[in-house]
Amino acid sequence: MAPPEREVVQVTLDFLVLKTLDSKQVSEDLLRLNQGTLYPALLRLDQRCWIASRGGISENNHKAEYYSLTRAGRRHLWKKRKSGGRMSAIINRVLSVS
Repeated sequence: MAPPEREVVQVTLDFLVLKTLDSKQVSEDLLRLNQGTLYPALLRLDQRCWIASRGGISENNHKAEYYSLTRAGRRHLWKKRKSGGRMSAIINRVLSVS
């Protein structure tokens, strides 16, 4: 049985956040997330011990949270890269069908 659409979105978002933290790159504005979407994902990843957070001060002199990948998060990301590549191929194949 296929997972519900919301779960698929959450799993995909978790993967993208982990990958972004791993590579420390942004999506060149191709992926824009609002706080209501991103914060629950960060909370979920933190609860699973896949990321760690620390408080700090931003460039604008505001309080900020900084996130980094944990060893467990790196292992999870490595495992998901294989299935993520498969998922990407499936999505590309479905989108290419006219």
